[in-house]
Amino acid sequence: MMFPQSRHSASSQQLKFTTSDSCDRIKDEFQFLQAQYHSLKLECDKLASEKSEMQRHYIMYYEMSYGLNIEMHKQAEIVKRLNGICAQVLPYLSQEHQQQVLAAIERAKQVTPPEMNSIIRQQLQAHQLSQLQGLALPMTPLPLGLSQPTLPAVTTSSGLFSLSSLLASQAQLAKEEKSRDGVDSHREEDGDKSD
Repeated sequence: MMFPQSRHSASSQQLKFTTSDSCDRIKDEFQFLQAQYHSLKLECDKLASEKSEMQRHYIMYYEMSYGLNIEMHKQAEIVKRLNGICAQVLPYLSQEHQQQVLAAIERAKQVTPPEMNSIIRQQLQAHQLSQLQGLALPMTPLPLGLSQPTLPAVTTSSGLFSLSSLLASQAQLAKEEKSRDGVDSHREEDGDKSD
């Protein structure tokens, strides 16, 4: 009778051993899966934030593209109107001036990629210059040896677009200087009244 009991206790010990082993293995696998889930969740969160960032960039670029498209159509309309004005004024010029104007118009129509790059650079410089002047203190004198920065010259071949932006920049500079002169004259008048 002892024999079956010892056999039964040995099998129950083996069963307990395999059950605890199985539980440990399940626990280890669960922890491994939990760690994997956590890393995948972090990666998913990262991808979601990248997606929202990409969507934000997409919207920004779409708005820029739309704005550039509108600006391009606006500039095309301006060019069309200016061409109409030139065509109306051209017959009133002398024959010699007509030839010169027609040649200048043809040169203006043939804008090459290097000229386009030069125009873009000039416009960027003018834009940066106007931003710097907006940030500068109005009454700050320049150090000795330095002169007021000037805008780059525009050639006939650089086209109407560059010329119009240059004129707009110069008009803005003139307006700013006029307002500064008005401030100076008010200061002088106030100084005279206090004397």
